[in-house]
Parts: sequence; C-alpha cells; structure tokens
Amino acid sequence: MVCFIAIAVMGFGVIDLSLHWVESLHVVNGSVHKTPMRTSDFVLPSILFVLGIIVLIKANSIAEWISNRLDE
Repeated sequence: MVCFIAIAVMGFGVIDLSLHWVESLHVVNGSVHKTPMRTSDFVLPSILFVLGIIVLIKANSIAEWISNRLDE
C-alpha cells in the first residue's frame, strides 16, 4: 500500500509538470509559441516527485512504522 501511494505521488508530480508544460505552449496560426515556465510551476511537481521517490525507497520501514502505530 505504501508503494502504491508513493507511485501515485510520483505520477501526480509528473502529470502536474506535464500539464504546466503543455499550458506554456500556445498555438497561434499553426505555429507553436512557448512562454517560459515560472519557477513555482516547476518546483511543486518536482518536490512531489522527489517525495515519492523517498517514500518508495523507505517503503518497508514506513509500512512497519504504520503497523506498529496501529498495534498500539
């Protein structure tokens, strides 16, 4: 379950970054004009992706911690 949540968070970050990138592209008269992405558009999805990787790496210890907390 922890791995699923980690992958979902990573996927959300990738999808969010992709949508911001697509929004920065504008088609005018058949040609594509790219506006620069703001830093804030890039930082949040990147944080989500890195957080997902960290949770995926630590999945076993996080699952064990949750199990111990629920047993108490």
